[in-house]
Amino acid sequence: MRATTIHAPFDMRVEDVPEPVAQLPTDAVVRVLRACICGSDLWAYRGEAARQPGQRIGHEFLGIVEETGSEVSTVRRGDLVVAPFMWSDGVCDYCREGLTTSCEHGGFWGSVGYDGGQGEAVRVPFADGTLVQLPKDAASDDRLLSALLTLSDVLGTGHHAALGAGARPGATVAVVGDGAVGLCAVLAAKRLGAERIIALGRHEVRTDIARRFGATDIVAERGEAAVEAVRELTRGQGAHAVVEAVGTEQSMRTAVNITRDGGAIGFVGVPHGSGTGLDLGVMFDRNIALRGGVAPVRAYIPDLLPDVLDGTIDPSPVFDMTVDIEGVPGGYKAMDQRTALKVLVTNDR
Repeated sequence: MRATTIHAPFDMRVEDVPEPVAQLPTDAVVRVLRACICGSDLWAYRGEAARQPGQRIGHEFLGIVEETGSEVSTVRRGDLVVAPFMWSDGVCDYCREGLTTSCEHGGFWGSVGYDGGQGEAVRVPFADGTLVQLPKDAASDDRLLSALLTLSDVLGTGHHAALGAGARPGATVAVVGDGAVGLCAVLAAKRLGAERIIALGRHEVRTDIARRFGATDIVAERGEAAVEAVRELTRGQGAHAVVEAVGTEQSMRTAVNITRDGGAIGFVGVPHGSGTGLDLGVMFDRNIALRGGVAPVRAYIPDLLPDVLDGTIDPSPVFDMTVDIEGVPGGYKAMDQRTALKVLVTNDR
């Protein structure tokens, strides 16, 4: 089969690799229909996250079950399924508590020795605990497939951030970061009933999507100017709930400074260079809470799926470029150069 591999910074290749097979009774093999490129994939692309030459990549996909091991009982051949960005056994203490990303037997797609989502097929460990069945007729609806694909990561991660920040009816929410996760956090905050949503971003194409997703205000400034703008919009107090969806020192510092006393920050931006940016003395004095981390999206899919299926929320506009598997290297280049927000990868052969 064909699959995307990474060999060095900026060196993505689509190569022939062995077809996956079910190796364990708990495995399934999924033929990928839709995958995508994540902003976090760019850290490997740019050489800021270590990868072995030839390692697979991609952690967001949905597709058709092609094969199942003898112990798999929740999905069968021919089912349309979505996979969260980590596999999990579904039965350990952490999984039962809803923290599937801390599963004792869990792992990330594209880890050494495992398939990545940006390929034609994937061997799925612990299929019963990992895969979520979707309506089969969704396979013929391109827009719905795109919306359902966001359940694998960005929609669930945006939801995790909004929950961590305490988005709720009547609250003012501010979102730092105009990437796909930040935009999905806007959508999630709207779904959770936030009264006012301030999106921080300077790219008009992205802020237009933010407004479509429910943002009531846009702040294009950065740094201190952004803090002043948000405080001006909030009678000098700041937002009750703040999402940090970037992961840099500046973005975290901005998040702290625009949070209202007694408020909370939901952080989901993968930290890079953000070892600082948090002053515990400031957070202590102002009673600011910090919650977030790697989003346990498998735990959120059952809650979010019905709203995607019935159109209550439609996250599909986060995809603004489409390629086939052979075009994945060009998709990375487009996202790295910020000419694409999020690249959809199709495989309808």
